[in-house]
Amino acid sequence: TAYQPDSDFLTFRLRIIILKKNLWIFLLGAAAILALDQITKSAITSRFVLHETYPIISGFFNLVYVMNPGAAFGFLAGASETFRYIFFTGITILAAGLIVYYLAKSNPRNLMLVTSLTLIFGGAVGNLIDRLRFGAVVDFLDFYIGGAHWPAFNVADSAITIGAVLMIWEMILNRGKKESATS
Repeated sequence: TAYQPDSDFLTFRLRIIILKKNLWIFLLGAAAILALDQITKSAITSRFVLHETYPIISGFFNLVYVMNPGAAFGFLAGASETFRYIFFTGITILAAGLIVYYLAKSNPRNLMLVTSLTLIFGGAVGNLIDRLRFGAVVDFLDFYIGGAHWPAFNVADSAITIGAVLMIWEMILNRGKKESATS
């Protein structure tokens, strides 16, 4: 009789192949986000003076150059610089480690999860680089209507937000699949 490979071995081998593919998606995706984030921030910091505004769509969108010492919506902006440095660096390193761990332990066929973790990781590292270099994050996208401005943000913030939305969406879809499977 012909040799029949063990099905557990094939399952293990398939999981390794998919994990390698996911690792490449993760690494290349995070590197692309990081590069786009740092290139856009460099373009702003080299061409604008701090607090300069350049209107793109009057009444809706400006490019600006602001430094955000806090997190989203200025969270902890008033805390001491030393505290912010330690807090944000520690949280980012912890989050990055948890993302890598979660990626390794998750269902390797879940591309939406891999994509969401990639976006969050790339964005988090982009903002961490700013914090380590400047003690604050470079923000430059300013959307507004009339006098009501959304807080300025950057490519890294966008990646983190899109990644979080994808992750929540994936969890809702998975929950629905699990509930229909048990019915």
